Amino acid sequence: MESFALHSLSTTTTTTTTFSTSLYTRISLPHRLPKPLSITKSSPSILSLSTIRSSTQKPLLFSALHTKNKTFYSKFRILALDTKSSDNPLSDSSEKPTPAQKGAKLIPLLISVSIGLIVRFAVPKPIGITPQAWQLLSIFLSTIAGLILSPLPVAAWAFLGLTTLLVTRTLTFTTAFSAFTNEVIWLIVISFFFARGFVKTGLGDRIATYFVKWLGKSTLGLSYGLILSEVLIAPAMPSTTARAGGVFLPIIKSLSLSAGSKPGDSSSKKLGSYLIQSQMQVPSPPLSCNVVQCAGSSSSLFLTAAAQNLLCYKLAGELGVMIPNPWISWLKAASLPALISLVVTPLVLYKLYPPETKDTPDAPAVAAKKLETMGSVTKNEWTMVGTMLLAVSLWVFGDAIGIPSVVAAMIGLSILLLLGVLDWDDCLSEKSAWDTLAWFAVLVGMATQLTNLGVISWMSSCVSKNLQSLSLSWPAAFGVLQASYFLIHYLFAGQIGHVGALYSAFLAMHLAAGVPATVAALALAYNTNLFGALTHYSSGQSAVYYGAGYTDLPDVFKLGFVMALTNAIIWGVTATFWWKFLGLY
Repeated sequence: MESFALHSLSTTTTTTTTFSTSLYTRISLPHRLPKPLSITKSSPSILSLSTIRSSTQKPLLFSALHTKNKTFYSKFRILALDTKSSDNPLSDSSEKPTPAQKGAKLIPLLISVSIGLIVRFAVPKPIGITPQAWQLLSIFLSTIAGLILSPLPVAAWAFLGLTTLLVTRTLTFTTAFSAFTNEVIWLIVISFFFARGFVKTGLGDRIATYFVKWLGKSTLGLSYGLILSEVLIAPAMPSTTARAGGVFLPIIKSLSLSAGSKPGDSSSKKLGSYLIQSQMQVPSPPLSCNVVQCAGSSSSLFLTAAAQNLLCYKLAGELGVMIPNPWISWLKAASLPALISLVVTPLVLYKLYPPETKDTPDAPAVAAKKLETMGSVTKNEWTMVGTMLLAVSLWVFGDAIGIPSVVAAMIGLSILLLLGVLDWDDCLSEKSAWDTLAWFAVLVGMATQLTNLGVISWMSSCVSKNLQSLSLSWPAAFGVLQASYFLIHYLFAGQIGHVGALYSAFLAMHLAAGVPATVAALALAYNTNLFGALTHYSSGQSAVYYGAGYTDLPDVFKLGFVMALTNAIIWGVTATFWWKFLGLY
């Protein structure tokens, strides 16, 4: 799933760029980290990701640093992710992988199942709700509880929920599997393949390095350079976790180590801690999606910047909220508040969490050296650029010429396959894409049937009556519901699970309270991106950045809340006037 797609970046094909992401074993995410990550017992303990090598043997990120300090490089050697592969030249035979989870965790299993059973048999069925609808709701709630408590991996638990639907004859086979033909879900799947293309060709790495070269003379300039490159890459690289782990974290680590800022000790605050927090907290461009907070604004900026954006768009359509020309509408509504967030967030962090190193005069030279070592833009990189320009153009103008977004994505993927930028093994090994297809489809299918059977309308009418009893105007109800949707994310490990569980219900509540439909749908979607850095487990990219070892857990929670509140204020104030100007209400 998108939240934890990082493990899918490794592959066994022979054509790609090499990058290394070190994740310290002090990361503490019970039930949340993907199993393929393995823990080494070397000193210091490191978790690494390794993707593929290129036949042209592109250098490690900022290899100039490694040649200057070979001792340090040997200490932080690259370890292969797949330690079981006998033909992997980077594998370490002494490395013992973490044992995989076998079977379900008993206590989370009992709690998750009990919730569904209590709702089904102990809670009286409301008048107006059919037995079929009430049984579906009980299974859905049990499924959601499992997503939070993780008795099994997400897709496995969703499969059990799907099986329960069929065994209890709550839904027919055709109805239960109907969401597997959903266009938006397949668009999300294909987006993972595009992300692999960016990593494999090295294009994302090259773009980010150029921004470091141009803006990297100061720590604040470095932060803005990384943010701008995030904004540029986001529309065409829809996996926030892939952007974080495959492009930005390796660059941040190289820059930090060159400044003497090492993870896990007092020197981390020289440079690394600030850059990590800046990338986490700057909202991904709602223009498309989010790099945790920077990622949050960048993700919000573009419809195609994050998988959760596309899911929000689909679920809104299920409730009859149709957004015309979605790519442009999304960009226009997000542009002003997102850009203000992108500008303000690094400055606020610079005051609240200042780096000890304020100037980085050597960074542009290091970046220039790296670009020189990388050589000229390769054929595959140019192909990637052309394909993504075509795909984005079709996403923007597709409605006018009758090409749906998913067809535009399929055209782009077909070009990459035909020209050899990607091969089918790349697609098959992108496990997170197929994992996402499995559990997203189950959740979307359940949510759709809850709407069709009247459960969502019943819930929204109950909330509406309560709000009316408080005599709240729609702006006040809007604020209460948005704050509730935001704070509930402390219970979720990942943004997409949150959307699948609660987006439809909260949108229905907004509509029942009289909130303009487009405003409600977009605000909830943008809100989803803004809480991506609330905790170290709130999104896949948050786990990646926290795992780098540069930030302490108390700082993550404190800064996550403060910056989320800051961005919520920016969005609330700016969008009030901007959306009024655009005529959204």
